[in-house]
Amino acid sequence: MENFDIVVIGGGPGGYVAAIRASQLGFKVACIEKRGTLGGTCLNVGCIPSKALLESSEKFAEIKHEASHHGVDCSGVKLNLPAMMARKDQVISDLCKGIEGLFKKNKVTYFKGAGSFESATKIIIDDGKAKQVIETKNTIIATGSDVLSVPGITIDEKKIVSSTGALSLKSVPKKMIVIGGGYIGLEMGSVWRRLGAEVTVVEYLDKIVPAMDGEIGKQFQKILEKQGFTFKLSTKVISAKDAGKEVKLEVEAASGGSKEILTADIVLVSIGRKPYTEGLGLEKVGVTKDERGRIVINKHFATNIAGIYAIGDVVAGPMLAHKAEEEGVAVAEIIAGQAGHVNYDTIPGVVYTWPEVASVGKTEEQAKAEGIDYLVGKFPFIANSRAKASGNAEGQVKILARKDNDEVIGVHIIGPHAGTIIAEAVVAMEYKASSEDIARICHAHPTVNEAFKEAAMDVLKRAIHK
Repeated sequence: MENFDIVVIGGGPGGYVAAIRASQLGFKVACIEKRGTLGGTCLNVGCIPSKALLESSEKFAEIKHEASHHGVDCSGVKLNLPAMMARKDQVISDLCKGIEGLFKKNKVTYFKGAGSFESATKIIIDDGKAKQVIETKNTIIATGSDVLSVPGITIDEKKIVSSTGALSLKSVPKKMIVIGGGYIGLEMGSVWRRLGAEVTVVEYLDKIVPAMDGEIGKQFQKILEKQGFTFKLSTKVISAKDAGKEVKLEVEAASGGSKEILTADIVLVSIGRKPYTEGLGLEKVGVTKDERGRIVINKHFATNIAGIYAIGDVVAGPMLAHKAEEEGVAVAEIIAGQAGHVNYDTIPGVVYTWPEVASVGKTEEQAKAEGIDYLVGKFPFIANSRAKASGNAEGQVKILARKDNDEVIGVHIIGPHAGTIIAEAVVAMEYKASSEDIARICHAHPTVNEAFKEAAMDVLKRAIHK
């Protein structure tokens, strides 16, 4: 029986990063992944393929509809969907192979198969043909999450699809209904809207992306409506059935009332994700889960069973790849006796539509609910020279800072390259910068990042270009 210092179950962003960092720290490490390729949901059927299609569809829409504004006349622009999908698949393949290369470089042993507990120190690996058992001093559970479905609706990945099915459609649907107004639904809706589909978003709550800053969320919805999205908010989905040539969706007002039938070629179910712990044998070793099926851990990522840790989507917190990566590094360092730590107040979130929406820290609604006395600085991209020159001037930067000491507590951006700009805000907040600190940092001109500086200056009402 082969022995390891650390075994990681799950080769997604949290798991493979934990394995590599643990190996760097001198441990003998193994990583078990049943998918057959590393990278988890994020790389295989999530973040990366969706961003590849977002990029490709954005180029298609820009060339077809916007190029003429730049003096570039294009005619006869056609969509080659198979080529677009092939490019997406190639991106995935290259990155998956890249992680395998990193495992070899860092001497991480890679097992293909499903991992489960025989005991707290013995792990069974089942590759579908044979089983083997390995022994470990420490185990890190990093099995991620799975699609959450609407009760009574069967996802067939053909007409009623999850995000996985939406990434591999064979043709552009004439009509698509997205159930759920969150990050994933809006991103996938954007892909198919740009390629020609009529997209309707059905959301149970009265706003899209409910956790988003309210002002930014309203502006986001208006921009998407201008792009052709239709929204049915405060609407409950009762059922979705394949009626042959179309899917029939029965809905009603969230507060109750008359029912309505919506029809579409494709229905995308995108209401969230749930922790994936199926088949791990947690009950056998006594690992505790909470009422939502998440593995319970302490501040050091340790479960109630000595030597067993958990990170990423299977524990509490935002289900984000970069959150899992940070936890992967932290748990490896903690096992090594170092001070691994994750600051959950500075984990950014990004919606990769166009324009992008990014945020970190508190929303204005949260600041009010917590009784924080704060100031707000804003700057519109329409007043930013680089955004205007590029023809992408929708949106704004919004900064919240404490009134007493000017510490920045929240940043919310909707506009060009928001997902890149937000990194500057994360660095500022990690080191507890004030709006004054940001305002006094020289930003290159002309860049979209200047809007971030101007918003910081606006906190104390001294923006130059507003």
